[in-house]
Amino acid sequence: MTFRARLQPLSSWGKYFIFATNWVHLTSSLGPRRRSYASSYSPRPRTLPPPRLDYRNIAENYVYKCTNALNRKASLNSEHIRHVSRLYSELNRHSRSLNAKRHARSLLGELIRKHAEMHDEQAKQAALQEAKNIKDELAGMEATFTRLERELLKLALAIPNDTHPSSPLGPEDAAITLASHGPACIPASPSRDHLLVAKKLKLINVEDAANTTGNSWYFLTNEGALLELALTNYAMFVAMKHGFQPTTTPDVVRSDIAERCGFQPRDNAQQSYHLQSTSPSSPELILAGTAEIPLAGMFADRIFPHRTLPKKVVGLGHAFRAEAGARGADTRGLYRVHQFSKLELFVVTKADKSEAAMEEMRRVQESILIGLDIPLRVLDMPTEVLGASAYRKYDIEAWMPGRGSWGEVASLSNCTDYQARRLHIRYQEEQDHQNVCAHTLNGTAAAIPRLIVALIENGVEFDEAGEPVAISLPAVLKPYWLGTSSQDTVVRWKA
Repeated sequence: MTFRARLQPLSSWGKYFIFATNWVHLTSSLGPRRRSYASSYSPRPRTLPPPRLDYRNIAENYVYKCTNALNRKASLNSEHIRHVSRLYSELNRHSRSLNAKRHARSLLGELIRKHAEMHDEQAKQAALQEAKNIKDELAGMEATFTRLERELLKLALAIPNDTHPSSPLGPEDAAITLASHGPACIPASPSRDHLLVAKKLKLINVEDAANTTGNSWYFLTNEGALLELALTNYAMFVAMKHGFQPTTTPDVVRSDIAERCGFQPRDNAQQSYHLQSTSPSSPELILAGTAEIPLAGMFADRIFPHRTLPKKVVGLGHAFRAEAGARGADTRGLYRVHQFSKLELFVVTKADKSEAAMEEMRRVQESILIGLDIPLRVLDMPTEVLGASAYRKYDIEAWMPGRGSWGEVASLSNCTDYQARRLHIRYQEEQDHQNVCAHTLNGTAAAIPRLIVALIENGVEFDEAGEPVAISLPAVLKPYWLGTSSQDTVVRWKA
């Protein structure tokens, strides 16, 4: 199997729309279907059931949904959401008519049996003709019902998650600083540019990577490679200390899973590398843009006993971003690249526990980053930069004096039930034993290249001529360092 980047967004949601016409299965308001715990651990089907969206909530909160979409700069308008509300009402009416017609068919079947028992052939034939007419009517009604189902789901899937009332309104510069950590910021200086320093210290090789693969790809070499390994093991250790289960993830995922996680590019830019299979029957596959996607897929189509939540995992994977080469100055060096190592925190929890889980995950992130002794700030991100799945989002930025700006090194999102409804991640409530949608959260434990940028630009040491000669690294990384004690190393350890 080989991969290629196709210049189009992920495939349409159409693959979800072939499903039964049973209204109980369609609406969450009538309750989710039950599954035994034993079946939760059975081999998964090749495709997941259609997403189970809360149409009633959309219809009853039409004004809020329209305002929310406007605040988030979603690529839909109020008429789109109004149409969802109308379709939901129409589908309800059609469902009642369909059920009434099915009931009439059932009664007619009983009547036919009675006529047969009484040997009333004339009445029996009349009833059979009426049954045929009802069958033809039902076929048309069911076709209409399926068409309405498909249209409703397609439109509702484009509606973003709700927004936390504390999230600031507006564009990125409306973000609110929640906390600051670390030393004072070093004055900005082009001499601290991480690419310039890394090249002189032989920590990176972008020229040969360009020949091997292309622009925005790289080799980490010598102490640069060892720094990636040390950061990975350090972040993994801290996450495990906070109760996160260590996991390594596949780098290849079904595009279906990525879409259900909330992949909705705002500008239709190509963001994923698609894999081309030799088998037409194989599911469409992509290279994962973040370990969040396979981690979410790991919990798909599961029902958990309430006592087993929360589920906390930290996943190591490679992130692949096809759009890395089109962002101006950010494409320089390691800041925005096509592939990078990343540790991701992922939590599945009860609906009433997700806000507390978000604050716990933030503390884990801060614990990892504060130990690196770099200037940090924690931001509550505004509505216009929230992804489709995020109810609330925090970013942690590090000061990068070589770039002369702050740069994002971690993010954290509470997705509430947005992903769980699409992936069928549920748990059984303690009191009434109903199966309800869980809440999912994801956050960066370590985005390795961004951390290397921050460590180089804040830790570079110069000789009297102003040439970079070494990198001063935080002592927390030393236990995870695989290098020798040779005097030839360009690494110096802080006290």
